[in-house]
Amino acid sequence: MDLRIQRSVVSNLRNRPKAIESGPFVAGLDPETTNPFINYASPVPGVPITAADVADLVTAFTAAGRKPRLEYVVSCAPELENLLIAAGFTVEERNQYLICTPQTLSANPVPDGLTLAEPTTDPDRAAVVATQNEAFGGLADDRPEVAVARIRRTQERGGIVIGARTAAGEWVGGGQTSPPNDGLSEVAGIAVREPFRRRGLGGAITAEIARRFFERGGEIAWLEASGDDSWRVYERVGFVPAGNRLYISRQV
Repeated sequence: MDLRIQRSVVSNLRNRPKAIESGPFVAGLDPETTNPFINYASPVPGVPITAADVADLVTAFTAAGRKPRLEYVVSCAPELENLLIAAGFTVEERNQYLICTPQTLSANPVPDGLTLAEPTTDPDRAAVVATQNEAFGGLADDRPEVAVARIRRTQERGGIVIGARTAAGEWVGGGQTSPPNDGLSEVAGIAVREPFRRRGLGGAITAEIARRFFERGGEIAWLEASGDDSWRVYERVGFVPAGNRLYISRQV
């Protein structure tokens, strides 16, 4: 499973607006934003990595005006962390990732008064993005129109975007998957506005995203939980721990 997840991550990075191949790494960059959670690299599984390769990757990030940053499945490059630390990188997070299959997925009821739908216009996409920015704090350099264009590209390439809205049409939550690759897709950006939390909406959004992904032929949905509360939400809808990922970066 680790290998499939890592290969899927690398393949999706190659489809970013500006993809850079640097030795054993693929960096997926977006010229429209300096958001470090959008601009990062990951190692190609099975390719040897040297200190010189790390130095070249730093140079590539610097030339692009981006913060050197990596996300990857630890077991697919066990020697990499020490090389990065020696090059001045600092660990941001160590996370377990969780997976869900059609067999483990559990339905989660949508709270009364709310419905789930895919945003199909840019104003609706912008409203879903706004719910995510409100929940996660957003980043000043990630302009709304840039985020909307990214969401639209995700949908055009087969990714799923789901928003929650009230009967009055107010969007109050959302989330999405990455475009599918090798039967896998990452679920990310699950967000609910504060007044609508603790009613099961986050779980309902997650379950609906996974259901639609499996309905379209997907095999494995995966994600990372940001804390105990979200971990419990994801486990209730059928996600189980499967491996470890590392987030690591270097100040420029």
